[in-house]
Amino acid sequence: MFTMLRICFCLSVVVHFAVSQEAEEPITYTCTEGYEFDVEKQSCKDIDECKTVQEACKGGMKCINHFGGYLCLPHNAQIIVSNGEAETTTAPPVDTGVRRVVQPAVPPISSGTYSRVIPGSSYTLQCSAGFILDSQNFCRDVNECATTNPCQHQCYNLIGSYICQCEVGYELASDSVSCQDIDECDFSNYMCQFQCVNQPGGYQCACPEGYQLQGTRMCQDVNECETGHNCREEDMCWNYYGGFRCYPRNPCREPYVKTGEGRCRCQSPSVCRGLPPVIVYKYMSIFSERQVPADIFQIQATSVYPNMVNTFTIKSGNEGGEFYLRRSSNVSAMLVMTKPLTGPREHVVDLEMVTQSNVLSYRSSSLLRLTIIVGPYPF
Repeated sequence: MFTMLRICFCLSVVVHFAVSQEAEEPITYTCTEGYEFDVEKQSCKDIDECKTVQEACKGGMKCINHFGGYLCLPHNAQIIVSNGEAETTTAPPVDTGVRRVVQPAVPPISSGTYSRVIPGSSYTLQCSAGFILDSQNFCRDVNECATTNPCQHQCYNLIGSYICQCEVGYELASDSVSCQDIDECDFSNYMCQFQCVNQPGGYQCACPEGYQLQGTRMCQDVNECETGHNCREEDMCWNYYGGFRCYPRNPCREPYVKTGEGRCRCQSPSVCRGLPPVIVYKYMSIFSERQVPADIFQIQATSVYPNMVNTFTIKSGNEGGEFYLRRSSNVSAMLVMTKPLTGPREHVVDLEMVTQSNVLSYRSSSLLRLTIIVGPYPF
């Protein structure tokens, strides 16, 4: 009898255990897209697609992981993300009987969080700044650009945040929302040929007096002799780089008389003994600090005769050794500048040409008085 009762008791336990196993169905966990279930923490955690997805961003963009997804942004993009210090509060699991849905963890709470108490329970749902609870108790992104528009120039909404960008000529300030002007003139001394003037959102090149802006950065000389000058009737206007000067139309002085444009001749050989019979006046303009050596002026004989030999020399105006004459042929020579001249200044050089023939026992000379006007700038 005792043995039979013992067998019945064991059968009862086995049957009860089997019934209990069949009554309890297995529990499964699912997370929303972009999250995966963490068995250890019994909650949904975000998937870092920047590490798991191969070449998540293309075209030189950088991958930034975000809650439930990721962003592809330029490398210079600045992102404003609200980081709180409070503990993370998650929504309670929703029990559907045999299937349990676990909601993703809400980002840390920061200032400006939104919370709601679930009626009939002790749970409080909270969303961090940048999100708001909807009617289904989900945290939805707030479009800050449409509501508060915190950016000074351009605002671009992101999930839970936003980024600010500035218009051309501006850059983001340290607060990441306001824009400050970029001083392009500090980038380089070669932004403009003469002077760079910074302006809000850009810059403009300026030229000195006597010049006008050509294009956006170069300066071009203004020919005041064509646009307007104050030279007298008996004077001629000579334009140079950065200005103009007035010179007498008749430069001849006693005992010379004018025989042509800028040409003077002595009419009395006895009076002009020891003086050049002919003086020719010429004018030229050069930049300040012009690179040397530089060929600047050619002197040439106007008449060529057989058995005639011409020699060329610098008679005056070369006390500092700024020039020398390079003979090109029997009838011409080139004036070469060997030292840079700094303007504004006027430099007068006398060049002499002596023509002689031993066969005809002939000798004559002429003087070319060259006035070099050096401009105030190297352009």
